[in-house]
Amino acid sequence: MIDSRQDEVKERLSSFLPRDVQGWRSAADGDLYDAETIFDYIDGAGEVYRAFHLKNLLSRRYAKTGAPDIIVDFFDMGSSADAFGVFTHDLEGENPGIGQGGNYKDGLLSFWRDRYFVSVSADRETGDSRKVVLEFGRRIAGFIGRDGPKPALLRLLPLEFANDRTVRFFHNPVIMNYHFFVSRDNILDLDSSVDAVMSSLGEKNEGGRLLIIRYPSAARASAALRSFLKAYLPGAREPGPVLTGDHKWTTATVRDNTAAIIFGAPTAAAATSVISKVFR
Repeated sequence: MIDSRQDEVKERLSSFLPRDVQGWRSAADGDLYDAETIFDYIDGAGEVYRAFHLKNLLSRRYAKTGAPDIIVDFFDMGSSADAFGVFTHDLEGENPGIGQGGNYKDGLLSFWRDRYFVSVSADRETGDSRKVVLEFGRRIAGFIGRDGPKPALLRLLPLEFANDRTVRFFHNPVIMNYHFFVSRDNILDLDSSVDAVMSSLGEKNEGGRLLIIRYPSAARASAALRSFLKAYLPGAREPGPVLTGDHKWTTATVRDNTAAIIFGAPTAAAATSVISKVFR
């Protein structure tokens, strides 16, 4: 019964992958992994995909005589929000305009479309391998065929913080700390039931870093904010912006089930302004 289900999943995911591209061909259907077995294929980095609710991964290798192999990793993340989230985990590269958002660096292409995140890489980068890696991406994005919605939480970002290359979407405190360290403890009560978006303003984040978190309930949002203020701003005596040790301003507030925090604003007025725009 399990093998039958795995065969069905493998057949479905295989339908999004080409058999050959410009002479690179696959000799096998590839290997299927899920959230429990992903560590058999990807060691430490497997936790990143698990943090975004990975459903399945199909990995397939393509070969061409005298050329580097091409590896396609096709991830079914279960939702377009989580496909977007895992894509935003690493955006250090150029956008080749593939799918709903793409990134290319040193022979590795990643992109997302609908509920799928895709990684295409060459064993080594050459002029030809770059072209074929991008062509694989275009073909696969075409096979997926439809776009999916971005996380609804992104709509709360003020325009100046809505830069596609600085936005990060996540649920897990480890992922948050990877992008911006807040605390070794989970003082914001993040977990798989919580959506969070973070973005920065300016090339060196000189305009601050904005974090917006949506909780399952208003009570939980309020409790998380109290926990944050106690641990992160213990010297605060009243609501409003607080001058921190880096000579910048941090403030946090909650409305219903949503909390917003601005770290490192250049002035108290700027911090207040950003929060007001979130809840406009």
